[in-house]
Amino acid sequence: MTTPSDIRTDQRAGDPTGLHRVLDEATVLPQAAQRLDTRADLWPDEVRVRVERLNLDAASFRQLEGKHTRFGETDGDAVRAEVLDIVATRGKMQNPVTGSGGMLVGTVEEVGPDSPLGLSVGDRVATLVSLSLTPLVIEDGLARWDGASEQVPCDGYAVLFGRSIAAVIPDDLDPALSLSVMDVCGAPALTARVVEEYAARGQAPTVTVIGGAGKSGSLSLAAARAAGAARTIGVVPHQGEHDLLTGAGLADAVTIADARDPVALRDAVTAAGGPADVTVVCVDVPGCEGGAILATAEGGTVIFFSMATSFSAAALGAEGLAADVRMLVGNGYVPGHAAYAMELLRADAGVRGLFERRI
Repeated sequence: MTTPSDIRTDQRAGDPTGLHRVLDEATVLPQAAQRLDTRADLWPDEVRVRVERLNLDAASFRQLEGKHTRFGETDGDAVRAEVLDIVATRGKMQNPVTGSGGMLVGTVEEVGPDSPLGLSVGDRVATLVSLSLTPLVIEDGLARWDGASEQVPCDGYAVLFGRSIAAVIPDDLDPALSLSVMDVCGAPALTARVVEEYAARGQAPTVTVIGGAGKSGSLSLAAARAAGAARTIGVVPHQGEHDLLTGAGLADAVTIADARDPVALRDAVTAAGGPADVTVVCVDVPGCEGGAILATAEGGTVIFFSMATSFSAAALGAEGLAADVRMLVGNGYVPGHAAYAMELLRADAGVRGLFERRI
């Protein structure tokens, strides 16, 4: 356990961004840090949470799963061991390959006297900031996790900063369902905001969601429709997801395409009623930037909401294609995003069915 003497003296006063928990020599924010201080003692504006479940970021879990799969069989023990090693080494869950983390559910066990988060001891919460910047200690060796899913039963603790975000879990929803929704709640909120911008100009856009049957994708489709989209198109990779998304009734058209094949993706979206005025990228595999740009109309908007996105590839790809598109990075936070995502889940049986199927 790190002792106070290990902390840089110019950071002891505490900082709402968590700078006082950074153990690197350079002054960097907690997400960019190589190591965080994880001691349980709190600074005045911090909150400590007793963790009961982690939700690993989809891109991170896919990378870990792929790394430890041989001949079609995933070594769950190896996945678990690597997660434990990352957390022990870095003091946080941040996949060194993808740079992403995830989020957690737990119960507040101590609140600093100056915390601005509005939480009380005993509140059951989901964190809405990434595990990649959250001090975390795992105390049970992840003994109840088989390494085969993104949701990880866990006993340990985490620390939230003054500028962290957490939401109290609704009493009417299964905690695992709440965690799944809150993990991606920034995507539908940002999608709605962009569609509403079009509506404010008297336009009803066509919205394409790449990865439409997934968690963020299904919520984004529901949000686009609710915000006034004229047409929604869901792109999925195979027939199974085509049938699921069609059955959910979230898209006016569902098309199958490999999002990594730019020409195939462009042609599939065009045949389904595109090009899109707004394209939302929700798939957790790399190489989808060019297709998303080609599938978007001139003057349109591409929202990249995947940690697998290469933003240099997106910028250079748009330049190379002479594509006049606005490109937005979905940063996971929009004011009111958690409550909005929960409203969509409760109001749309199709969205809820897709989420419950995944749990």
